[in-house]
Amino acid sequence: MIQDAAFKRFMIGALVLASLLTFIFAPFAGIMAISPGDVFSGNAGSNVFWNIRVARVLTAFLAGSALSVSGMTFQAIFRNPLATPFTLGVANGAALGASLSIWLGLRFHVLGFSGDSIFAFMGAGAAILLVYGLTRLKKGLSTLTMLLAGVAVGAFCSSIILFIQYMSDFTQSFQIIRWLMGGLEVVGYAPLLNMLPFVLAGAAVILYISNELNLMLIGEEIAVSRGVDVKKTRLAAFIATSVMVGGVVAVCGPIGFVGMMAPHICRLVLGQDHRYLGPASLLFGGLFLTLCDTLARTIIAPVEIPVGVITALLGGPFFIWLLMGRNRLGL
Repeated sequence: MIQDAAFKRFMIGALVLASLLTFIFAPFAGIMAISPGDVFSGNAGSNVFWNIRVARVLTAFLAGSALSVSGMTFQAIFRNPLATPFTLGVANGAALGASLSIWLGLRFHVLGFSGDSIFAFMGAGAAILLVYGLTRLKKGLSTLTMLLAGVAVGAFCSSIILFIQYMSDFTQSFQIIRWLMGGLEVVGYAPLLNMLPFVLAGAAVILYISNELNLMLIGEEIAVSRGVDVKKTRLAAFIATSVMVGGVVAVCGPIGFVGMMAPHICRLVLGQDHRYLGPASLLFGGLFLTLCDTLARTIIAPVEIPVGVITALLGGPFFIWLLMGRNRLGL
């Protein structure tokens, strides 16, 4: 595979074009047939197109971009291509918060956020603080300690979710399971606007430290010798990715495998340079999740499949494919 700068810029340009085409054509896919003439007609089709279809496509693209670039960052920090945005227990904390909200029967909205989303974001924030606190107890921010702390926090949150499900009635248990599947059933642009500041801030930080990630990928000793403050860079990446993941999971639930598949596919094509891999992961992750969501709402219409089910169905074989080809796992 040719890895020169011109080829990489061409591929990023191709992803931009593919994203634009997806924005144009994906909103027309769905149960209700909408023709181009309905878009600006002001009828029911126009309302569905702008307030449901377009909003959903944009939300899917933003969520996929955030999950993809978060996965890319964790794969660089841990030097493991199987790392995901949920490695450090952020999704488990968010799931615990949402499950608790459903169990308690809390139904309220604040600034466009539902009670479930607010509790999910609070759970994600608590998980972030707990993982950071446990890591700091070891007097450092080593990747191994952070990874083990994330696994422990995630397992603890999962055990409490199981207890809540056991104590819930049938309706609450079904709502919890449905939320854990992940979904993009949005109406209007409030969910998109709620996610936007978290994703923009986190993505800006990750793209800014792309050179540092390149050096850390080679080795922390080499990065230190080149003047990189490894601890500060790792902390900045951890906070940026956690904020993005928390914002996405609070709105969409835990949508798995996007953060593992999308950046790894980009890495196979573009190589390890995060100056190109970062923008490519943002674009391809958004494109990938948008196409998965389009498939989820059309494949057995009029019934919609949770998009998390689609990504899991694709992610399982992809994971096996990675394991079967050892040369694909090397960073």
